[in-house]
Amino acid sequence: MTDVEAPRTTSGLPWQGLVVGAIAGLLSGLFGVGGGIVIVPGLIALMSMDRKLAHGTSLGATFPVATASLLSYFVSDNVDWPIAGCLAVGAVCGAVLGTQLLQVIPKRPLTIIFIAVILATATRLVLASDTVGRDDLTILGALSLVVIGFVTGTLSGLLGIGGGVVMVPAMVVLFSMPPVLAKGTSVAVIVSSSLVGTLRNRHHRNIDLPAAASIGIAGVVTAVIGTVISNSIDDTVSNVMFAMLLVIVAGLQIRTLLPERKEQA
Repeated sequence: MTDVEAPRTTSGLPWQGLVVGAIAGLLSGLFGVGGGIVIVPGLIALMSMDRKLAHGTSLGATFPVATASLLSYFVSDNVDWPIAGCLAVGAVCGAVLGTQLLQVIPKRPLTIIFIAVILATATRLVLASDTVGRDDLTILGALSLVVIGFVTGTLSGLLGIGGGVVMVPAMVVLFSMPPVLAKGTSVAVIVSSSLVGTLRNRHHRNIDLPAAASIGIAGVVTAVIGTVISNSIDDTVSNVMFAMLLVIVAGLQIRTLLPERKEQA
């Protein structure tokens, strides 16, 4: 018997992946997120995929979706590359080292803290004043971004949450970046972290490549549409919409804290 697992796949139909991908792509383009908040539950509910495989497949599908979003934001000159570089260093380190770190971190209290933080962030976004752009990037600011990126990477691995729900509000609230610029910068980071994570998941046979491909194909199209919408909306409207997204994410995380109900025989 060999220690290497056979590639893991599901029996999901192509249209199911297309539906999940279309929604995820729209969210990616509109909010600068990876789309995992849709992809993971979609894979579990529609394609009967176990949660661990769903996380790996979600990351694989995120790469082409985030790439399409990034190209659209880049064309509109809405990517802050120095900020993206600092965040990416932390996010990639989090993706590589997060698994070992999270083995000793209890998931439940971390989830509760995460819920409290994003709800507070949602409130702060709604109350945010007009953004005027960030100041010059200092060494302290760069180190802070690396830390934010690292936290983003580890949370993504533990909770199945795309990094955008952490990075975008952090850039808007802490660095006074316009929302559309924060979103473009976020997907630039997600491209790098999702690529690293996908390669690692592929090595460990924890990805359904056909499912990831079908989701990614559909997501590429709608990601461009979402980006066009994002580039045209007012900053205040954008912040309110993102705050609503954070509330939804908090609700999904609260559900993971509830005891599962066993089906009656």
